[in-house]
Amino acid sequence: MGKIESMIKAEIQRLARREIRSTFRPLKREVRSMRLKLSGLMKGFGTLNRITKEQAQRAKEQFKLEASPEEIKVARFSPARIRALRIKKGLSQKELGMLVGVSLGTVVLWEKGKITPKAERKGVLVALRKIGKRDIQKILKEKKEAMPKKEKAQRPKSKKKNVARRKKARR
Repeated sequence: MGKIESMIKAEIQRLARREIRSTFRPLKREVRSMRLKLSGLMKGFGTLNRITKEQAQRAKEQFKLEASPEEIKVARFSPARIRALRIKKGLSQKELGMLVGVSLGTVVLWEKGKITPKAERKGVLVALRKIGKRDIQKILKEKKEAMPKKEKAQRPKSKKKNVARRKKARR
């Protein structure tokens, strides 16, 4: 009896292995092909990421707002000239401040003549003279996108207002 049992058991195991192999072979092939596709896609993404980084660096180099030290020394900025430059380029005081890297209040004080721009800020103003409105708008757009968005804090509504609204709604 023992021999028959072991023979049946061995035959069942052999048939089970054969069935498993026939089921898993197509799956193995499909997994292999998917891995190859994934590998190709990853290589493609790597190339695209590298190209994107290179283009971003070129764009940054292209739109750097800098001027040479000689130009900064020679440049004369009066309140009227700063205002005229801003208006000529179609910028608001806030936008000019964003481009130069100062606050709105500083730009206002420059235009009023209360303070004068420092050397590094003068360099940016000199560079702004040289570039066109479209380029300035591109730079502004990039800076606005790079700035974190401020979320407006919602004020809790007063209970009195809510009660008054409910009363009006009931009438």
